Amino acid sequence: MNDLVRQHTALGDSDLEWLHLLVSEWQLLSDLSFADLVLWVPTLDGTRYVSVAQMRPNTGPTSYQDDMVGHLVPRGRRPMLDAALDEGRIVREGDPEWREEVPVRVESIPVRREGRVLGVIARNTNLLTVRTPSRLELTYLQSASDLAQMIANGAFPFPGQQVDMDASPRAGDGLIRLDADGVVQYASPNALSAYHRLGLAADLVGHHLGETTAQLAPSRGPVDESLAKLASGWAPRGFEVEASDGVIQLRAIPLKPKGNHIGSLVLLRDVTELRRRERELITKDATIREIHHRVKNNLQTVAALLRLQARRIGSAEGREALEEAVRRVGSIAIVHETLSQNLDERVEFDEIADRVLAMVAEISPGRVAGRRTGRFGILDAEVATPLSMVLTELLQNAMEHGFGPGEQGTVEVTAMRSGTRTDSRLMISVQDDGRGLPEGFDPQRAGNLGLQIVRTLVEGEMGGSFDMVPAVGRGTRVVLDIPVRAEKG
Repeated sequence: MNDLVRQHTALGDSDLEWLHLLVSEWQLLSDLSFADLVLWVPTLDGTRYVSVAQMRPNTGPTSYQDDMVGHLVPRGRRPMLDAALDEGRIVREGDPEWREEVPVRVESIPVRREGRVLGVIARNTNLLTVRTPSRLELTYLQSASDLAQMIANGAFPFPGQQVDMDASPRAGDGLIRLDADGVVQYASPNALSAYHRLGLAADLVGHHLGETTAQLAPSRGPVDESLAKLASGWAPRGFEVEASDGVIQLRAIPLKPKGNHIGSLVLLRDVTELRRRERELITKDATIREIHHRVKNNLQTVAALLRLQARRIGSAEGREALEEAVRRVGSIAIVHETLSQNLDERVEFDEIADRVLAMVAEISPGRVAGRRTGRFGILDAEVATPLSMVLTELLQNAMEHGFGPGEQGTVEVTAMRSGTRTDSRLMISVQDDGRGLPEGFDPQRAGNLGLQIVRTLVEGEMGGSFDMVPAVGRGTRVVLDIPVRAEKG
């Protein structure tokens, strides 16, 4: 719609925003009218109309099999559009049109904003299945007529009331028509069933909806008065009412077709099962986070015990081995700590990499600075956990074997994501400017326990590749290529 309006019309951004508000609401008008809606806007030169939006009803057959958006119609070909635009009134005169052997009643509704007519809604009703209307259908049609008049007067949609139609109740979910005093004139079967779920034992018709709703909801002091006002339909608001046996979502729409408040529409939906599932998911998420939190605490306890044991060992080699184990356990604990703060099993790995870098830098025999460039991004837990251990081993290896006591240097971790959403890869390099590799060193076969762990995790568990080569100039460069799940955009 933005492109069509800006390409063909003279409407400004504020007018375009009004049309967006209208289109976010007009599914309701289409359903209540049992009719297709097409929004026509005059072109910049005033000689044609361009259709910028279209809506089909959920409550009846369509009048248009084709998509009308983008069509251009010369002025004069459809006199009802001209009359609605020029005279600023709803035009209903004229005989039905025949489209593919289907009779269609056409009406034109001017779209007014601040005294100006921006365009015209063509309302097209398929008359092939016309029959004697029921009470529900009569209520729908009367409500549609009131909304159409409000659109023609510039009183609908409501400014600042952007509606999410996927989350908001629709006419078919449940509809209640109130008079000017908030008394129920009509309640659809779905609406009545929803109120029975809340505990209502009687019919709704003839009762004040606000007072009835407040009585059904749990008593919360002053909130009851507020709830009574909301359910009376005096203001365009959405809200929920929860009782012991059910939850209903309501949306009130004041009706002012001629400027004065004549009543309200209240759309409602029974969301009891939806809210129950949401609570179950919240409980499940909280349980998973608590598990990660306890795993982190247990790992920290294990690390503390290993640290205590290391202090009591006289052998320098044994003490060093236990301290390495402490760092390995600590890297896993960092991942579980991060997972305990998230809603899903995915983590922002950049923070983990920085913490691992800081943890390993503390044990460097020299004065080695560590830094990270690039971005790891969001990783699944099954990748983040082994990767944290791999990063710990590589950094520890670089700082212990690349530099001697008192030597200065730098270890740089570089990360880069590449590929598509379905085939994403993470390229990582760990490069130092230390002593470099010994003569004849083969990283695929030789190496200490740390490098064996790296090879096993990268190639066996993560399905990636690992190589260690001399860096350009001085030092060592380790390169990892790991397949990962693409980030959500």
